[in-house]
Amino acid sequence: MTASTTTPGPARTHAAHAAYEGHPALREASDSRSEHLENRIADRITEFAGSMRFVYVHIVWFGIWMMVNVGVLGFLFGKGFDPFPFGLLTMIVSLEAIFLSTFVMISQNRADQKRQVLADHQWELIKEEDEQNRLLLQISQQIREMTQAIHEATVKSAPVPSAAAQHEGRPGA
Repeated sequence: MTASTTTPGPARTHAAHAAYEGHPALREASDSRSEHLENRIADRITEFAGSMRFVYVHIVWFGIWMMVNVGVLGFLFGKGFDPFPFGLLTMIVSLEAIFLSTFVMISQNRADQKRQVLADHQWELIKEEDEQNRLLLQISQQIREMTQAIHEATVKSAPVPSAAAQHEGRPGA
C-alpha cells in the first residue's frame, strides 16, 4: 500500500491543503481577501483560536481565576472577586464562545470560498480541455478521411494483375 492509502484522514487533508496553498487561483483569492483589515483580523483570531496555544492560555487563565476566587492565592489577591460558582467567569466564557462561534463560521465561509475558487478554476480547465478534445476529434476525423481518400486513389491507379500473370507466379505451374 502507498502512504496515501494508509495515512489517516487529518494528515491526508493537511497534505491536500498544502498542495493547494500555492495554487495561483487561491493565491489571487487570498491576496484579494487580505486587502481588508477585518478579514486579516478574523484570520488571525481563527488561527489562534484553533491552536493548542489557545487551549494552554485558557487552562492557565481558568486555573488562576479559580485559585484567586476560592482563596488559594488570597495572600496576593485578597478574598477574590468572583465567588464559586464563578458567575462572572461563566458569563465571560459564554461571550467568548459566542464570538468564537462567529469566527468559526467566518472560517468556514472562507474555506467555502476557497473551494469555490478551485471549483471555478477546474471548471475553466474542463471547458478548455473539452474544446481541445473536440478539435483533436475533428483533426482525427480529417486524417481518417484523407487516409481513406489516399487509399482509394492508390487502389484505383494500381494496375490489376492479369490471370496469366497470376498463374505464372504459382509454383508447379
